[in-house]
This record gives sequence, C-alpha cells and structure tokens, in this order.
Amino acid sequence: MSEALVAVEAAGADTTAPAAPGAATFWRRLRAQRAALAAAAIVALLVLIALAAPLLTAIEGQDPTTYHPGLIDSARGGVPVGPLGGISAEHWLGVEPQTGRDLFARLVEGARVSLGVALAATVLQVLIGVTVGVAAAMGGRWLDQLLSRVTDIIVALPLMIMALALLAVVPADFPRPVLVAFVIGLIAWGNVAKIVRAQTLTLKGLDHVAAARLSGWGSVRVARRELLPGLAAPVITYAALLVPTNISIEAALSFLGVGVKPPTPSWGQMITAADVWYQAAPQYLLFPAGALFTTVLALTVLGDGVRTALDPRAASRLRVGTGRTRKEGAA
Repeated sequence: MSEALVAVEAAGADTTAPAAPGAATFWRRLRAQRAALAAAAIVALLVLIALAAPLLTAIEGQDPTTYHPGLIDSARGGVPVGPLGGISAEHWLGVEPQTGRDLFARLVEGARVSLGVALAATVLQVLIGVTVGVAAAMGGRWLDQLLSRVTDIIVALPLMIMALALLAVVPADFPRPVLVAFVIGLIAWGNVAKIVRAQTLTLKGLDHVAAARLSGWGSVRVARRELLPGLAAPVITYAALLVPTNISIEAALSFLGVGVKPPTPSWGQMITAADVWYQAAPQYLLFPAGALFTTVLALTVLGDGVRTALDPRAASRLRVGTGRTRKEGAA
C-alpha cells in the first residue's frame, strides 16, 4: 500500500486497492499446473545447456568451428562417414555434411545464440514498450495522441521485411547476434506499449493512484511507486510469451541468410544449411529443428502457465495440466 494511500485513509477516505497475488500464491498456482512445471524444467535444462556450452564442448573434446575432412566421404558428395551421421565417442551427435564440424558442439553453442538473442530482444522490447505505454497514459492529450500514433505505425510495420532491410545494410563486421537482438527489439515493441497503455489507463482510476496524484507526487514518482507494481503481472506474462516468438524470428532471419552469420552457429542457420541434406543426412536437420521446436513449445506452455497463475480468472488457452489451477482460482 502506498504512502499517499495511507495518508488518505488516515483522513477517513474510503479507498480500496486490488489485491495482487503474492509470491507464495503465485508459486502455488503455478505448481498446480503439471504442463507448466514440465515446461519450466525443460526451459531450465535448455538454459543450463546454453550457459554450460563451453564446458560441454570441452568435455566432448570438440569445438563448433573446426573442420574434420577425414570424417567426410567426398565420393558420396560430402556425406559423413560412419553410421547415423558419424556418431561416435568423439562426436556425440555426428558431424556436419561437407564440413565435418562437430554437430553437438554447434547445437549447444547455437542454443546460446538463439536463447541469448531472444532474451535480449525481449528485454529491449519490454523497456521501450513500458516507457512509451506509461508515458502515453500519464502524459497530456497531445503526448498520448503522438505516442499512440507512433505505436500504431510500429505495430503496422511488417517485422520481417523491416528486419531484412535493416540487417542487409549494416556492415558485416558488426557483431551479428547483438545486431539481430537490437533490430527485433527496436521494431517489435508496439504491442507491449499498447498493453501497458491500456493497463495504465485502468490503474489511473484506482483510489491509491488518485491519492498519490492528489498528494502532489510527480508523474515519474507515481509511475514508479504506484503504477509499475500493478503493471508487473501483464508485462511479465506478455514477456514470457515474447521469448518463443523472438526465437522463431531469429531462426527465420538466419534461415533467410540475414541473421547470424557463419561460423557462429545458430539453430536457424543450421536448419538453413541442412535443407538439402534431409535425405542423405537427416540428423543434420532433425537435431536443430527438434531443439527449436522443443524450446518454442516449452516457453509457450510456460508463458501460458505464468499468465494463468498471475490471473486465475483468465482461463488457460492450453487445456493440458491446468484443471487444478482453475479450481484454485475459483476457490
């Protein structure tokens, strides 16, 4: 409860504030969702693999950029030598066709790039979207109109086309993962701003926010002390759903050849290089595609679980493992 609201209540005013779920309540609701827990475990494992990628490749004794021409059958067009794409004690998932680079090393290093780009882009989207959304709702009519029109333009822009255009004109020596994250975050913050603006307009009418404004607090202080805590739930929910979307965007950009450049591995780039090898060396396509699919699915299920746990009144869009949560929310 805010300081301004306490002062108003002491004067005898009738004020009510919505009860936000505490951390204990949130975790209890989230634990009741079996699908969300399974997704959280998968996401945690993927993050651990991404963070430990250098250690894992060191344990295997390989790196993602070294060529192994002796493991490639040039007479057959560059197909890996040995069964299942050259899987062995030295190469746990085999090697790439034509290059002989270790597939396991490139897969785990690609996880660092894909997850890192998606998380960085999400953070940038949230920062810009929250700033613009709160400023639009708290500012005067002209500022609201200006920022709302800018947001509408950003939302209407075709993301992939704009990203292709921006990435194509940047010098090749610029760090590509950083550039991809920056471009995605810079173009795709519009929906965050719209959600934050709508929620801020709702929160402005609550008693504790009105009391803070009447007490003489400035807009920045009101936003920081009264509005941001109320915006945490919708922003966290939407951010959780943005991460898998950004992973897919990074993969699509790399697939189109304007994302992460070789020799830096990414899942989208690996899928691009594997599109002509799915018959001769199917594991070269199945491993990165399976990792991408699993990550996006797990993050989507987890994001939906977070949304349901933060707001039990909103039924889950996924009908797996959510029955107990709906019962608790009704209780």
